[in-house]
Amino acid sequence: MQTNIPASLLNTADGQEANRILRSCVHCGFCNATCPTYQQLGDELDGPRGRIYLIKDMLEGGAVSATTQQHLDRCLSCRSCESTCPSGVEFTHLADIGKAMLEDKVQRPLGQRLLRKLLLNILPYRKRFSSLLNVARIVKPILPTHWRDQLPDKPKQIKAPFPKIQHQRHILLIEGCVQPALAPHIDSATAHVLDQLGISSQRTHIAQCCAAIEHHGHAKDAALNRLRSNIDLWLPYLEQGAEAIISSASACTLQIKEYAYLLRNDADYAEKATRISAACRDISEFIASEDLSRLKSTRRKSVAFHAPCSLQHGQKINGVVEDILLRVGYNLCPVADAHLCCGSAGTYAILEAELSTTLRNNKLTALTKAQPDIIASANIGCLHHLAAGSNHNIRHWIELLAP
Repeated sequence: MQTNIPASLLNTADGQEANRILRSCVHCGFCNATCPTYQQLGDELDGPRGRIYLIKDMLEGGAVSATTQQHLDRCLSCRSCESTCPSGVEFTHLADIGKAMLEDKVQRPLGQRLLRKLLLNILPYRKRFSSLLNVARIVKPILPTHWRDQLPDKPKQIKAPFPKIQHQRHILLIEGCVQPALAPHIDSATAHVLDQLGISSQRTHIAQCCAAIEHHGHAKDAALNRLRSNIDLWLPYLEQGAEAIISSASACTLQIKEYAYLLRNDADYAEKATRISAACRDISEFIASEDLSRLKSTRRKSVAFHAPCSLQHGQKINGVVEDILLRVGYNLCPVADAHLCCGSAGTYAILEAELSTTLRNNKLTALTKAQPDIIASANIGCLHHLAAGSNHNIRHWIELLAP
């Protein structure tokens, strides 16, 4: 694709990166075939190719409006288009640049600005989120319907104490910001599975967000500062022999794997970020090569697995979780259109509620068609979002391996 971006913008890091990505696009349109929003809305501007043209026009000095912003807002950043693209267009990186630039050009209505600021000042902070969640549960009956639907009850699963045995092998387990409040049992299950495999889980015992919420919320400086803080906190664990940095939330894992890209122009942190990203592993890819016979039992329940976009499109990990579940004795159910997003996408379920709900209902229809005993996923956002629309038994897949 030819571009005509002004020199003043081309002299910036974002301008150069956007130009590089734009020039890799051959505008073939294959991406639209797997884009959830294009499939749902049928509007070229609500598909990757249309959004690329919107961003290109803005970068070249074209007029933008609230309508432009709406089409970009509807993008889930699911990366399904990247899995389809024959030219390897890094659409999500381009969209991040375009959305952030558009944020400075088009002022949102006051209500939207306040909501987005609230999310940025609550979700990345574990104590704030946990406190607000407890209050919201108390006043749940008087909340608007959509908010009531999104508000989870207290976890039914009991959080087991972390194993106390210290193995020679160990990893650093990142607990994140919202998962400890929404589903604390997931990380304890992860630790127990690793313990059975002879691996200890170290924790920093310091609440930390991976910075995904700030990054995708266009709070660039806050996100980069958090990245640097996390790197300073985690590097000593690697130096002390931790085999990997692991999160049981696939979206957090993807974000950490992106640290090297996001800090590539930072002279002080580029090398450190590269080391962190290289050490980060999804829990599925980490244990896939382990002797899973230690985990085997007479499990014969059927499972429909929902692969989060951050797992299959972001990290390009496909079939690994399914293989693990088969190896330990579960039966897998077929899931139609497994490549499509469930509509969670971080804060998307709050900011684009109607479209998000439609995508969730479509996903639940596909997941429940074979009447599985259990629906499993790999990311806390997806788990919470799916559970808000269903009474089905919905679990993190790692819990299905725990003793």
